[in-house]
Amino acid sequence: MSHTILLMQPGPKPETRTYSDFESVNECMEGVCKIYEEHLKRSNPHTPSITYDISQLFDFIDQLSDLSCLVYQKSTSTYAPYTKEWIKEKIYILLRRQAAQGQ
Repeated sequence: MSHTILLMQPGPKPETRTYSDFESVNECMEGVCKIYEEHLKRSNPHTPSITYDISQLFDFIDQLSDLSCLVYQKSTSTYAPYTKEWIKEKIYILLRRQAAQGQ
């Protein structure tokens, strides 16, 4: 359980920057999935049920101007930065684990 800050800039303008904080890396990765799901709902308001695969989620992440995480490192009492690629790897692991558990 490492406190994690998600930094996101969806568009080219700095004014689109936002941040969210989470109690763990996994909660943060679930948060990224929820952001994508909200994007899909806004883009498809008349579709009652929306499904997507991981490649679509990764394409969404790639098209963001910036997405990164700061993860608290207890040993040094600092936050370490992580990139989009690291986030995609953690999401892949999380979703694979959830699929294996039948969620």
